[in-house]
Amino acid sequence: MPRFFINRPIFAWVIAIIIMLAGILAIKTLPVSQYPPIAPPQITINAMYPGASAQTVQDTVTQVIEQKMNGIDNLIYMSSASDSSGTVAINLTFKAGTDPNMAQVQVQNKLQLATPLLPQVVQRQGIAVVKSTKNFLVIMGLVSEDGSMSRYDLTDYMAANIQDIVSRVEGVGEVQVFGSQNAMRIWLHPDKLNNYKLTSNDVVAAVQAQNAQVSAGQFGGNPAPQGQQLNATITARTLLQTPEQFAAIILRTNSDGSTVRLRDVADCKIGTENYDMQARYKGKPVAAMALRLASGANALDTAERVKAKMEELSKFFPHAMKVVYPYDTTPFVKISIEEVIQTLLEAILLVFLVMFLFLQNIRATLIPTIAVPVVLLGTLGVLAATGFSINTLTMFALVLAIGLLVDDAIVVVENVERIMSEEGLSPRDATIKSMGQITGALWGIALVLSAVFVPMAFFGGSTGVIYRQFSITIVSAMILSVLVAMILTPALCATLLKPVQKGHTVAEGGWFKGFFTWFNKWFNRGSRKYQSVVGRMLGKTGRYLVIYGAIVAVMAVFFLRMPTAFLPDEDQGFIICQVQLPAGATQERTIKVLEQLEHHFLEVDNKAIDSLITVSGFSFAGRGQNMGLAFVKLKDWKLRNSTELRAPAVAQRAMGAFSKYRDALAFAFTPPAVVEL
Repeated sequence: MPRFFINRPIFAWVIAIIIMLAGILAIKTLPVSQYPPIAPPQITINAMYPGASAQTVQDTVTQVIEQKMNGIDNLIYMSSASDSSGTVAINLTFKAGTDPNMAQVQVQNKLQLATPLLPQVVQRQGIAVVKSTKNFLVIMGLVSEDGSMSRYDLTDYMAANIQDIVSRVEGVGEVQVFGSQNAMRIWLHPDKLNNYKLTSNDVVAAVQAQNAQVSAGQFGGNPAPQGQQLNATITARTLLQTPEQFAAIILRTNSDGSTVRLRDVADCKIGTENYDMQARYKGKPVAAMALRLASGANALDTAERVKAKMEELSKFFPHAMKVVYPYDTTPFVKISIEEVIQTLLEAILLVFLVMFLFLQNIRATLIPTIAVPVVLLGTLGVLAATGFSINTLTMFALVLAIGLLVDDAIVVVENVERIMSEEGLSPRDATIKSMGQITGALWGIALVLSAVFVPMAFFGGSTGVIYRQFSITIVSAMILSVLVAMILTPALCATLLKPVQKGHTVAEGGWFKGFFTWFNKWFNRGSRKYQSVVGRMLGKTGRYLVIYGAIVAVMAVFFLRMPTAFLPDEDQGFIICQVQLPAGATQERTIKVLEQLEHHFLEVDNKAIDSLITVSGFSFAGRGQNMGLAFVKLKDWKLRNSTELRAPAVAQRAMGAFSKYRDALAFAFTPPAVVEL
């Protein structure tokens, strides 16, 4: 095979260009994330039973659904949470590698069996089945800079004008608004209901009957009598719009012709649909909305598209309304990938310099250097074909692969130079002879390295996801490097290298002759000293074996004492705080605790703080008036050079302050490397 491409160098270049084009196209389609999807896929069922207690929700909704979730493929376990706000969330966890789309379809089919057994109120509210991710990609908020709009006005504007538009942005999987839009609130007076001998069910039935969308038909429709001259659709008043219209709803007509209207037993006002959650940004009211990433979407591109869409919508905002981003995970992902790419470029530069230092010929150095981008881009194409993503693990594998992939090209170049120097052959003839000698060795190198890394791809569970992407990336780079060494490198050697007279070396001339002469002199001197040291060691093997054993023992002690972790914890640029009050605590008490938390971060320990958003009535531990959550965004890493300003230190000081709270349990922690776990 090498001889074929030596005689056809243009064809070799065409193949290399095709490989690079495949990689370039893959870069535009590959998802970008910090880590691959390590956590097993989850499907979540969300339902609402307004006004029901946690026990009622558990008995009438949660258990009914769970009993029907049997026989689903690859299901590992189920977990559920029913709270006093009437909400239920059932999480179904599947084996790693399960297609979340098929899992969602199976869960939806099983849910159809349970739906007729649920209360009618729950069915009318709707039951959602979503592909769940626990972590938020971005939290955005709307604030009124001059205070002209209340929290409920902001939330209503977000729910009516922004939520649906943002949910349709490519890459957005799920949208959660911390609040709700405006609705008609009907506040019943129990004493007045008792006087008129009415119940709340009577009121509900009357509202449903008289606040309905009806079809009034048409005038002059076919079959029409002879001479009909006009046809028109009849427009009738349907859904009620104002508090006055709702107040005029007739609840009962008495025998004397008098009527009991809704205004007689209730107050009708426009208010927010749900008061369970309230958000604050830097202590001020805010309408907040959290976005979750869709499965397989590009985190960086999705966040940019969302921000671009919000910039477009901001042109139509009311006066003094502004959008803020108090929580954004993409800067850390972006910095992580940028640092790995920077390391990758530095590795390529160092490899080039080292090769030039020892090969001592710019043409010979260029040949392995040209092979590097071909192999790297080809590996990216393999990542796209296998469904992997650009993340810190695959990029780390590429960094390690650089030093390995140039070995094949260096072996070819050095052997060609040796043959030209010893036998005086032309570059083309020397390349043909060289490839006949080392083709087997090149394939042997690739097979040995593959034998080391391929078994890692068969690990199971979350650990297997990490090692699989790492090993396949390295193995792909190794195989491509051998193919390049068989196709492109021989063609480059035959065309780029200059002939060398027999008995001479390729580094005897050039601009760097003096430097290389000096380097070779000192390198050879160091090599001779090393050989003499090794010779003395071979004469006293027992002593040096004891030293070697001591070194191994010290390494074993350090290894056993070294702390272990699934993945390293890093400063991701934000802190999460969770607040929980005793059961039965009101929202007012929760807000007071969150105000103390805001005072700590915004007034007491604010050197590292950029912004803060708090949400009452919601947390990762459940929902209810006694729950609270806060996302603390830290300043840019460049502005936090001191250890005291790093996220772990800020969280530790916050825990010290939270320990003094008497009315609540508050925790501050840095997010784990993989939030889903």
